Amino acid sequence: MAVVEAGNELKQWTLKEKNEIERILGMFSDRIAPDADLIASNLDLLARLDVIFAKAALSRQMRAVPPKLNEEGHVRLIQARHPLIDPEKVVPSTLWLGEEFTTLVITGPNTGGKTVTLKTVGLLSLMAQAGLQIPAAYGSELAIFDEVFADIGDEQSIEQSLSTFSSHMTNIVEILQSVTPQSLALFDELGAGTDPTEGAALAMAILNHLLTMKVTTMATTHYSELKAFALSTPGVENASVEFNVETLRPTYRLSIGVPGKSNAFEISRKLGLPEFLIEDANSRLSQDAVRFEDVIANAEYHRQIAEKERELAEEAHRETQRLRDEAEKLQKELADRRESELRKAKDEARKLLQKAQRESEQIIADLKKQRSAGVKEHELHNLRAQLQGAIDANTERISADETVGTVPTSLKVGDTVLLVNLNTKGTVLTVPDSRGECTVQAGALKLKANMADMRTAKPDKPEKPKGRQPAKGNGGGTTINVGVRQVQTECDVRGMNLEEAIDEVDAFLDSALLNKLGQVYIIHGKGTGILRNGIQQHLKRYGAVKSFRLGKYGEGEDGVTVVTLK
Repeated sequence: MAVVEAGNELKQWTLKEKNEIERILGMFSDRIAPDADLIASNLDLLARLDVIFAKAALSRQMRAVPPKLNEEGHVRLIQARHPLIDPEKVVPSTLWLGEEFTTLVITGPNTGGKTVTLKTVGLLSLMAQAGLQIPAAYGSELAIFDEVFADIGDEQSIEQSLSTFSSHMTNIVEILQSVTPQSLALFDELGAGTDPTEGAALAMAILNHLLTMKVTTMATTHYSELKAFALSTPGVENASVEFNVETLRPTYRLSIGVPGKSNAFEISRKLGLPEFLIEDANSRLSQDAVRFEDVIANAEYHRQIAEKERELAEEAHRETQRLRDEAEKLQKELADRRESELRKAKDEARKLLQKAQRESEQIIADLKKQRSAGVKEHELHNLRAQLQGAIDANTERISADETVGTVPTSLKVGDTVLLVNLNTKGTVLTVPDSRGECTVQAGALKLKANMADMRTAKPDKPEKPKGRQPAKGNGGGTTINVGVRQVQTECDVRGMNLEEAIDEVDAFLDSALLNKLGQVYIIHGKGTGILRNGIQQHLKRYGAVKSFRLGKYGEGEDGVTVVTLK
């Protein structure tokens, strides 16, 4: 009795709990009843947003892209992947149809990937029309189909008395009754499950009917008759999946334009079927069938070779493109560096000229104090004007952004050219040789130069001598003529006697000191050593010479003396 009473009490409390739950739910329902419509709308919006975010998450997971869409029935899939196969194992397929041809017949061995290709096209078409991105490469294109029909798999049933052929034909009949020119039709093993001759004839009739209706159609088959039908019928194209006979493994690569081979004999041989049975089976084939299969095998062999060569060519093209990009980048860097160095050199030269101007003004100021030297006031003005003109001319030349003139194509003796490396004008002394080199006189310097390092230039106008002319009856006067002298770092005294050479060296060293040069070169040649020894003895007595030495390798060796000035 104690247990019965406890059970009754438990039932009462369970009933009270149920009533309390209903009371609480009723109270909550009364509270939210005024906002029921708003809550229902929010729930619908949240569901829509959830779907959008789920699509985005799926797209990132599959590394999918948005396809281009059209209404003309064109399908062009680039590196398309079946969405349900492991991304690490799936082999991408590239295929197209709907433009030059509307029917694609895929052939090849069992387990070669024919059915996967059909399912990939069907699934990706439905995904795109459901607003999903597709696992393929950018540039892929899909059509908007009103229906996607598929006869894939075996639906044989004992209860419904359906054989393999009957189940396929039931689906095909329904498809043919509903299909339109805007539909996509997919058939797996079309015409299979019955007599091969009759099955092939039925398959050709079905494909021809769909071709006439311009329905976008894909079908897989093993029938050689359908391969020949695709080869000879406009609007129908063959495709095949590869199979490696050596390893008995499919490669799952799809090739459009070449029919596939079933490879039944090769697969049977690898699996251990006696050779006499294979030869017997081969002899039972018609000669036309044997020749057709041999043609397919030969075409497939050459296609694979062409594919490998194409991949090698693409790799070489990519490498060439990479090298060209690197060369262009290096060329740009060199051009930028050259421009930077030129600007830096021009700035330094401008500073040197400005410093020379200041020193020249100081010299003139000192000369003013030395009236006893016979220098007149107007002559000092002329001297200042000439110095300023020289500085302005050099500054203007240095500030130019581009070298004037063009590269000369031919030169003759006496032509004036601009030497790019020295930024100075010179006169051609000899005609260019076969390498384009000629001798040029630039101031006191003779040098060999190539035409590529020259620019066409006009000869300098002869300057009128400045200074006071001797007055009549005045017994003469003082004349000062300061010419614009090019700054040289080399003095060539070859061919001179020692006295002439020393005079030339003195003038050269005076000019170098005025231009603040730290190191100069005296070219005296090797010869008997008279010039070298005489000049070096003279340098020992020249107060502004800090040190001197013979040239090193690349500087002229014993034929040149390198002088360092104080």
